[in-house]
Amino acid sequence: MEAAVEVQGAVKSFGLVRAVDGVDLRVFRGEIYGLVGPSGAGKTTLIRMICGLLGRDAGEVRVLGHPIPEGKRHVEGRLGYMPQERALYRDLTVEENLLFFGQLNGMPRGEIRDRIAEILEFMRLSHLAVHLAGNLSGGEKQRLSLACALLSKPELLVLDEPTVGLDPALRQEFWEHFHELKDEGHTILLTTHYLEEAGRCSRVGFMRAGRLQVEGLPAELQARVAQAVGGTPSMEEVFLFFARKGVE
Repeated sequence: MEAAVEVQGAVKSFGLVRAVDGVDLRVFRGEIYGLVGPSGAGKTTLIRMICGLLGRDAGEVRVLGHPIPEGKRHVEGRLGYMPQERALYRDLTVEENLLFFGQLNGMPRGEIRDRIAEILEFMRLSHLAVHLAGNLSGGEKQRLSLACALLSKPELLVLDEPTVGLDPALRQEFWEHFHELKDEGHTILLTTHYLEEAGRCSRVGFMRAGRLQVEGLPAELQARVAQAVGGTPSMEEVFLFFARKGVE
């Protein structure tokens, strides 16, 4: 299978703290790969390295076949990024925010207008097009942030904690969007600290202390734990098992 993201031996330190400690990772085209783990595990740092927002101290990062950050310009418009902090302009309307991000990605103005109408409908934001972003609810702001990341129809969508703070109904709606996008051929790499969301991914990796501790298909990881301790473990129990026992 062709990889959309390839990371080999990635290392990133901040002073004496090694936030990413020799991570190897491959995300295949057309899958939803979930990085899960506690706060401080290194998930956001790794994501920012993949997006070319942070340099690496060692190792290699390739995105859509190009070295990152050196070849970042070759993936502009092909990679959509939704940061953990909402990168929205409060004094611009929903439509104006989308127009700005479209121009930032180098999209032709006429194409942007058509795409904005399409993405507003997809994210159920059409009725809020002329509302100021600063006046939206938290869930609406999350939808707008995702809409901005999707605007250029990216091959690869990188989402950092996209469902954090959402109520269960809206989280379910977001996951329906993610699987629709997967079915359309998009590749999604996301981080989450909601362990139950791991079961909704094609593959999942558990990060702890800057390292990718274990990865695999959700069903395979559950089977490994079931063989060790019996029963039918939930995804929460799976990652608690690996957090306590480590990987032999």
